[in-house]
Amino acid sequence: MRDETKCLHSGYTPKNAEPRVMPIYQSTTYVFDSTQDVGDVFDEPTKALIYSRFANPTVMAVEAKIADLEGGAAALCTSSGQAASLLSILNICKAGDSFISTTQIYGGTINLFSFTLKKLGIKCIFVDCDASEEEINNAFQPNTKAVFGETLANPALTVLDIEKFAKIAHAHGVPLIIDNTFATPILCKPIEFGADIVVHSTSKYMDGHALQVGGVIVDSGNFPWDNGNFPDFTEPDESYHGISYVKNYGKIAYIIKARMQLMRDYGAYPAANSAFLLNLGLETLALRMERYCQNAIKVAEYFEASDKIESVSYPGLKNDKYYELAQKYLKGGSGVVSIIIKGGKENAVKFMDGLKLASNEVHVADIRTCVLHPASATHRQLTDEQLIAAGVNPGMVRFSVGLENIEDIIEDIEQSLAQISL
Repeated sequence: MRDETKCLHSGYTPKNAEPRVMPIYQSTTYVFDSTQDVGDVFDEPTKALIYSRFANPTVMAVEAKIADLEGGAAALCTSSGQAASLLSILNICKAGDSFISTTQIYGGTINLFSFTLKKLGIKCIFVDCDASEEEINNAFQPNTKAVFGETLANPALTVLDIEKFAKIAHAHGVPLIIDNTFATPILCKPIEFGADIVVHSTSKYMDGHALQVGGVIVDSGNFPWDNGNFPDFTEPDESYHGISYVKNYGKIAYIIKARMQLMRDYGAYPAANSAFLLNLGLETLALRMERYCQNAIKVAEYFEASDKIESVSYPGLKNDKYYELAQKYLKGGSGVVSIIIKGGKENAVKFMDGLKLASNEVHVADIRTCVLHPASATHRQLTDEQLIAAGVNPGMVRFSVGLENIEDIIEDIEQSLAQISL
């Protein structure tokens, strides 16, 4: 099936006289015929469902759909995108380990990697997304276990050279984890370019309607966890009856370990109703991404032509620094445009507050146009140096283009810019 068809049909196929629409299995628990049956499932958790902290039929259908869209072997939904990023690292790293991340990532992820994981004894080594192979290679330490980056950085809109980072990571015997939130599998499938693990904040384009927070981890099934660098995947897990994840589960060892070990202990699993709503968003994802891209390029071109805009970042623009990489990796520039308004923060705030159609909110990738001042909000916790490294200018506005009529969006921009005097 092609992506448009997968959005509608993957994950759930009704049998004779079953519901056409994927049901909501609103239950925390499952019934067994005997005590022995319960014990058997604890010995072999993939045999049946145990408890909805691990898995739920509604959520599993969505996991299967997203894995299919990304071209992965399996997926695990989480209660937020932050939880997905956290578990993707914790499934590989433990105290005393390190991993590499590009600096151009979401501000909340920078905080998670820089402070929270540091408290757990896991070190994050930051490199620029445009760093040379030599610089990236030099960042590796003997205890480095993974590399992390964003396909399209939030909000810098840098485009990651996925193949380059995958090649380097694999040369060091570690996996590449890609946050594909802004691109979605409709615009980019990182696994096709060498990524081993893909994470998303499903709260964004996948949901699309600002209905619920969520995340997902997709396992490509391609990384050789038995290469000698990851004994937790090959040696018996004492917390789960001595199971060896690679030996018992092969290609899906990573996602099974995340479910049986981390989801069991952290319990960051989404509710069935949340997955049902997410699925409604996924059904129109291919259609929406096409319209987001159409609207965003017109907005980016309008900003580019304005004498009140200092710079425009949008990989769909031919003179954008990342245009060539976008042509290689993306089927569209997505729906977010980052601009720097002349006059700095004061004029950026004035522009945002003057908008009438676009909402000023802490969100992005909605069906409705919304704006945010990253330096005051999502990246507020960062130092000036970290802001610069993350590609965030004090005058930057993240403009998330919605699905309204493009003329209405541009008229709103026009009337607000008219209120700014240079």
